[in-house]
Amino acid sequence: MSGDIPSAASGGAVELSENTSIVVLGASGDLAKKKTFPALFGLFANGFLPPNLRIIGYARTKMDKEEFHKRASSHIKSLPAQKKKLDEFLGMCTYVSGQYDKAEGFQELDKHMSQIEDEAYGSKSDKRNRVFYMALPPSVFIEVAQGLKANCYSSKGINRIIVEKPFGKDSESSADMMTKLKKEWSEEETFRIDHYLGKEMVKNVLVLRFGNVLIDSTLNKNMISNVQISFKEPFGTEGRGGYFDEFNIIRDVMQNHLLQVLSILTMERPFSFGSEDIRDEKVKALRYIPPIDIKEVLLGQYVASKDGKNPGYLDDETVPKGSNCPTFAALVMHVNSPRWEGVPFILKAGKALNEQKAEIRIQYKDVTQGIFKDIGRNELVIRLQPGEAVYLKINAKAPGLQMRTVPTELDCTYKRRFSDLKIPEAYEALILDAFKGDHSNFVRDDELDTAWKIFTPLLHKIERDNVKPLPYEYGTRGPAELDEWVDKHAGYRRAAANYQWPTTSAANL
Repeated sequence: MSGDIPSAASGGAVELSENTSIVVLGASGDLAKKKTFPALFGLFANGFLPPNLRIIGYARTKMDKEEFHKRASSHIKSLPAQKKKLDEFLGMCTYVSGQYDKAEGFQELDKHMSQIEDEAYGSKSDKRNRVFYMALPPSVFIEVAQGLKANCYSSKGINRIIVEKPFGKDSESSADMMTKLKKEWSEEETFRIDHYLGKEMVKNVLVLRFGNVLIDSTLNKNMISNVQISFKEPFGTEGRGGYFDEFNIIRDVMQNHLLQVLSILTMERPFSFGSEDIRDEKVKALRYIPPIDIKEVLLGQYVASKDGKNPGYLDDETVPKGSNCPTFAALVMHVNSPRWEGVPFILKAGKALNEQKAEIRIQYKDVTQGIFKDIGRNELVIRLQPGEAVYLKINAKAPGLQMRTVPTELDCTYKRRFSDLKIPEAYEALILDAFKGDHSNFVRDDELDTAWKIFTPLLHKIERDNVKPLPYEYGTRGPAELDEWVDKHAGYRRAAANYQWPTTSAANL
């Protein structure tokens, strides 16, 4: 028997089920090609989009319909049997070129949208909903939001704007951006995307915690020794060093993705799955976290691999000479709530590491000594990506005549347990939520403000003091000092040397 969760969009949210168009601004860019259009196709192919939806691309690049369709479909993974579906999808897509800082471009976009709407919904239709997806760099967020509101805002329906991160660089710039955005678009109309909130396993944390008495009752300072939330990428900046150097690994990954995971893991039980109830509890959890102390931070920057095949960060021609931008960071966070006070939370993120992985690792305290002289700690591990899984490391008696313990696990690997189901892409889930008017997996303004207050003092100190990161070789686990640093700040105990998960590789299932 399965348990249905009431819709989080309840409580006044309106689903856009017909007469809706979506404008993808920045339609010629990488984000639109790699994420936005594939997500829209995935929703279309599975019947989740409004039946008469129209998709309009907008960017500065001049191109004809054929070139636009080629770009829009370049990263769509469709089966041969879906060719008809893909053709239908591209038939819904049109394109307009224009500037981001001139009213004429947005006026041309509005004219094009009106023509498309007349054709699709009938010229006398009194309902025309518009969704604007800003797959754009933050430098043009505000002028585009202003241009859309002044020239493309529908007076005959609901308007929504989806904004991609980063939302500023610190508390001051974020507050300035949000103030200007709010002058044009209400909080109800605004959807701030952090794509980690759309990931299946991040959303699953709520159910794992509050749908299982066994798990939630143990997640507290009396039972937990430490928590580690890790994000690892096996590649470097690869020509994007100019952008990355402006933001660094802390702004790019920690202040948003990993902090969102932390807030969901540490929040108290919400009154309901309604969007405001969930976000209220997340904000409360964040307010228990003091600003990060530089003494509890380890920074690194990757150098070339020994074989010379992979260049170092400073070898990227787009990176400023002699940059001290960290490409790896590990830091300690403290959640001083009644539930979590005293438990160290270690956040780790880095580029050019030895593998691709994102996971939550919750380590329990030692068992009472006496009959056991040396036995491993229990760990609850939530593998966010890839190879989504939840497993609990336990101790068991090894088969045989001797009384000997071995580490093993209670394992829910998704590719094995849910082999007949497809895990949706994060962007699919979030775009669908925006159509439904469900804000629960989007970042609220006060949540963003609280998050920046935690990180801004640290970021300013790193930049003011020009803190030099420790070098680490491309393709390794990070700085050589990492294990000692984690042991010092978290008291983490490693499993037996011969233990490895998964016993059968999740990647091969």
